[in-house]
Amino acid sequence: MTNRFILNELSYFGAGSRLELPSVVSRLGFKKALVVTDEGLVKCGVCKMLTDVMDSAGIPYEIFDEVVPNPTVTNVKNGVVAFANSKADFIVAIGGGSSMDTAKGIGIVTNNPEFGDVVSLEGCAPTKHKSVPIIAFPTTAGTAAETTINYVIIDEKARKKMVCVDPNDIPCCSIVDAELMCSLPKATTAATGMDALTHAIEGYITKAAWELSDMFEIEAIRLINKYLRLAVFDPENPKGREGMALAQYVAGMAFSNVGLGVVHGMAHPMGSLHNIPHGVANALLLPTVMEFNAPVCREKYVEIAKAMGAYKEDMTMVEASKAACDAVRALAIEVGIPQHLSEIGIYSKDIDALADQAIADVCTPGNPRNVTRDDIVALYKKLL
Repeated sequence: MTNRFILNELSYFGAGSRLELPSVVSRLGFKKALVVTDEGLVKCGVCKMLTDVMDSAGIPYEIFDEVVPNPTVTNVKNGVVAFANSKADFIVAIGGGSSMDTAKGIGIVTNNPEFGDVVSLEGCAPTKHKSVPIIAFPTTAGTAAETTINYVIIDEKARKKMVCVDPNDIPCCSIVDAELMCSLPKATTAATGMDALTHAIEGYITKAAWELSDMFEIEAIRLINKYLRLAVFDPENPKGREGMALAQYVAGMAFSNVGLGVVHGMAHPMGSLHNIPHGVANALLLPTVMEFNAPVCREKYVEIAKAMGAYKEDMTMVEASKAACDAVRALAIEVGIPQHLSEIGIYSKDIDALADQAIADVCTPGNPRNVTRDDIVALYKKLL
């Protein structure tokens, strides 16, 4: 069996690392940027932290700030037009997964116009050309989109999330500056942090996982257990923000290459049909799906329990598995994640439509335990 591993060509980490942008632009010979972001980041001044750097360095740019929390096909198409009109030759993506996913869609369609309908990019599309170069600046510690080959776009007509997997979309440079995350609200910090934990755990137990990916994912779990509470409850402490910024990136390096599982398969339709934030959906589902998967993941759950600080030397493997699930649920509760679907506006009448999309989701086959539609319905019902 051949295992493939794709990573960014270049990444920078640390407070103030956004100041590396001019040297990257100069070295790569770029001339003008289209800044892809959302209105909220413009209004709160986070975008300005980057445009000030560009202004000081004399780097011309235009801003496309139409990104929405669950980006759509229309979002991408409008961005493609904005990129063409700007006469830019590279993209600066500022934001969480939504901004970076939109930027990836814009970059791929621009250089592969035969996929201009966007919906044809779902799954593993056979694009021939690399994306327009993207320099990615994450402002949340969750999605790791700055280092993955994945992006997610909503097809409004079908009311479903399209998971797109394409080595040509990976940003040419990622700059992970935790100072860009300092204004992140408590609830968003919690949800995106639990999103990162979901990536790490699903990436660790997915069918395609192997030694190299395991190394990254177990470290990501350890880092998240160490730093998420600090980031949520003491947001002014830079150690928490920087720890989570690193943890989510480490998780992304691996899951991008080995895939995920049914937590994501079930979370995606919660976003497309009910507009639930992705991190909230993942975090709500994760402990219950872990319990479902436990019979086929005992050995790895022992390591998860250790990374979560929940393992005791005299535990049996079954006890350690339960401790891992309980530790994840306890962390979710501690940082304020809803525990029932009804709390976020999803009820019994909605389950059939959710299950139809979840069983067909590209992430679902990667689940370590084979899952049926009936299993998915039962899992949703357990969380009502």
